[in-house]
Amino acid sequence: MNHIISVLVENKAGVLAKISSLFSRRGFNIESLAVGPTENDEISRITIVVNAEKHGIEQVVKQLYKLINVIKIQELDPLNIVERELVLIKVSTDSKTRAEVLEIVNIFRANIVDVGKKSLLVEITGTRSKVNALEEMLRPYGILELVRTGKIACSRGSKS
Repeated sequence: MNHIISVLVENKAGVLAKISSLFSRRGFNIESLAVGPTENDEISRITIVVNAEKHGIEQVVKQLYKLINVIKIQELDPLNIVERELVLIKVSTDSKTRAEVLEIVNIFRANIVDVGKKSLLVEITGTRSKVNALEEMLRPYGILELVRTGKIACSRGSKS
């Protein structure tokens, strides 16, 4: 089962390495990892998606709290969050296929962020299923490069 864990940490060097190594030592494969500053420059938020049993996650969370730089840990409820992923897809195009690719990009409300003679660079933000659907639609044209940020998520409603 996938678990989405949000970890607030002090924005200091080496914190991410300590946290990711804790998951590694316990034999968990991190499926997605995103980190960045919060509204407070001294604090970063790490969003981790890991596939594991509930008991295993509870043990890791207890160990995470023992790390000095960890401020707060929250397992996010998948039914009560807003989640997004940012993806860049470089698609092969020529004069014959460019209009078709542009039409697909518009349907998905994605953006063209770079135009080359033989390619378009598409930016899409959305849920994993939306991103996967666009990727599948563009695959027949030839995906030259694909970069994903990993999932970021925030609980719905007011800050608690």
